[in-house]
Amino acid sequence: MHHKQKTGVPISIAIITKDEEDRIRPCLESLSFADEIVVVDSGSMDDTVHIARTAGCRVITEKWRGYAGQKQFAVDQCRNEWVIILDADERIPRETAGKLVEMPFNAVPSITAYSFLRKNFFHERWIRHCGWWPDRIIRLVNRKQGQFNSRLVHERWITDGTTRDLNLTINHHSFRNYSDLVNKMQTYSTLSARDMLARGKRAGSWTPLSHGLWMFLRTYILEMGVLEGFDGFMISALNGGGSFMKYAKLREMNTNARKIRKDERSKQTIIAKRRNP
Repeated sequence: MHHKQKTGVPISIAIITKDEEDRIRPCLESLSFADEIVVVDSGSMDDTVHIARTAGCRVITEKWRGYAGQKQFAVDQCRNEWVIILDADERIPRETAGKLVEMPFNAVPSITAYSFLRKNFFHERWIRHCGWWPDRIIRLVNRKQGQFNSRLVHERWITDGTTRDLNLTINHHSFRNYSDLVNKMQTYSTLSARDMLARGKRAGSWTPLSHGLWMFLRTYILEMGVLEGFDGFMISALNGGGSFMKYAKLREMNTNARKIRKDERSKQTIIAKRRNP
């Protein structure tokens, strides 16, 4: 059970989950300062829901709406105006929690969102290169003064007012292993390709290779992934692979869309000929 310490401004926490039994407990244990924790679960088959309920969270089961839609739904269920949006693999360090308890973050009405510095861990080690640090991300928001954008992937909170950057950290234990890296590459490359297709983007024959190669070199050389040892190489390789697959999938979608349009035109031509022999 989380023991609530009263804060100056009441804070809700919004978390979306699915099959997170191995990561949700340390996340919830880091949130003793919160006035309310809302967990929106999209059909976990493991012990996630039981763990969240036992910890005193308000758990709501909701069919998956996509990343932005699911997070927006979770924020909308919160009772307090100020909400910290978290993933189950994120934790609030004690120092950050202590500062949040003391912070009069609603003192300036024009500031309606706050960003944090996110420390990304892999194999229990803080990765300081590969473009993973500093990773600034909006996490504390006035829920009545903004909303998530409608992007399929890399969803972002768009605030109506201004954002203040805090020098406070959140810890992120995003990937359990290399398989997790590969799975995320697959999921995100598909969603990114769909997103680009919807925005009318196109990819030629050389686009996947050029983007994939550039992303690998950028991560490994320019962003100093080489300093992270074998993990740095794997992260760089999978960044490159993700970029390659994103544009390869977009190219495939472009081809399929052209084929559908061509078939449709052929059908219309046949219909027109039948009507006017």
